[in-house]
Amino acid sequence: MKSVNWSPETWREKPARQMPDYQDKAKLADVEARLAAAPPLVFAGEARRLYESLGKVAEGKAFLLQGGDCAESFAEFHANNIRDTFRVLLQMAVALTFGAACPVVKVGRLAGQFAKPRSAPTEVVGGVELPSYRGDIINGISFEEEDREPDPERLVRAYHQAAATLNLLRAFAQGGFADVQKVHQWNLEFVAGSPQGQRYEELSRRIDEAVAFMAACGLTPEKVPELRETDFYTSHEALLLPYEEAMTRVDSLTGRWYDCSAHFLWIGDRTRNIDEAHVEFMRGVENPIGLKCGPSIETDDLLRLIDVLNPENEPGRLTLIVRMGHEKVQEMAPRLVRAVQREGRNVVWSCDPMHGNTIKSSSGYKTRPFDRILAEVRHFFAVHRAEGTYAGGVHFEMTGQDVTECIGGAQAISEEGLGDRYHTHCDPRLNASQSLELAFLISEALKEERLARQEDRQAMPAAS
Repeated sequence: MKSVNWSPETWREKPARQMPDYQDKAKLADVEARLAAAPPLVFAGEARRLYESLGKVAEGKAFLLQGGDCAESFAEFHANNIRDTFRVLLQMAVALTFGAACPVVKVGRLAGQFAKPRSAPTEVVGGVELPSYRGDIINGISFEEEDREPDPERLVRAYHQAAATLNLLRAFAQGGFADVQKVHQWNLEFVAGSPQGQRYEELSRRIDEAVAFMAACGLTPEKVPELRETDFYTSHEALLLPYEEAMTRVDSLTGRWYDCSAHFLWIGDRTRNIDEAHVEFMRGVENPIGLKCGPSIETDDLLRLIDVLNPENEPGRLTLIVRMGHEKVQEMAPRLVRAVQREGRNVVWSCDPMHGNTIKSSSGYKTRPFDRILAEVRHFFAVHRAEGTYAGGVHFEMTGQDVTECIGGAQAISEEGLGDRYHTHCDPRLNASQSLELAFLISEALKEERLARQEDRQAMPAAS
């Protein structure tokens, strides 16, 4: 893909939403220059490999699992937190692989998911008005004037935290932690005794039997690297454009531009205006990208965005992340799916069941009912089954920590219990048990879809 009349800074000529107002412009320019001279966080070749894998998802031959923190924070940065989130994603991928009987592409909302869009630029507490908290890469969560002032130096701290996170993730993915022979060890202590943990243990035993059979046939992790390591990619919303521009590099092999802050980036539902800065920036980078599609998106606008973001209609370039809410997805998603299919556009369809199902609890906490999350996933799969298209992925906010932020699930977290371990800096996340419960639900849906496709193929000769 070769973007016409584009460079990493052309977004500056367009209106830009959700951007902080930095008072010290000289300091911001200095930080941007330092980041532009810093080593890339990811490499173009890695992004191309993900592009190819997502192309298989677009063709219905793989499944996308994308999850992680709603907003990474400086305070919660710890190796154990990164490990536990990675471990839960491995557990989920195992469950999905068994259901889908196809490769699972694993993408974390990690190593860069620091900035968050806000519904208002300021907030008022006790008669005091201050800038809204926009993520640790921009300002502090404490309701103090000094903390809420956007600080360019935070971009540098976020870069270094992302680099350290990536270093650890690569070690986990390639250094033996992801060895399929260690599948039992991935069961977190606080999940092991739950119904999901017990179900996972049963799945682990089946995997052990399969691994033992393969070993008897001479296929061991020592001989087959895929059994002891895994590909794992990073992603975040490309919201803070000065940071994204500074991290954009020309690939020495192809001469094309890649945003080297992450393998995969997406445009949020609040910043997807076709004539504005975020779409302008994203149209020019060669990474695989995503587009959040909320209930307000019009069919014609979506088709125009697809043409701008994927003009060559390449499978794997564009993932449409649908986030309608459990009550609206069956009503609103079909028109989008039909239009995209009618126009022959190659996209990955992914479900974000989190952002359309946020409520405020009676106890005052922002939360998400687990039954509504599950309902949106079920409805999403039903829509694609009805339209003859492929529900290719899920995108959700989760953590490996034993938090109480989303109500319901097998743990039966109540509204009154939200305050027990409510640690998020922004939106409520699924905990490990709820994430695994969701994975088993999706696994069953994928298995049903796979069996239905087999039946359809078997019926075709008879029908002809």
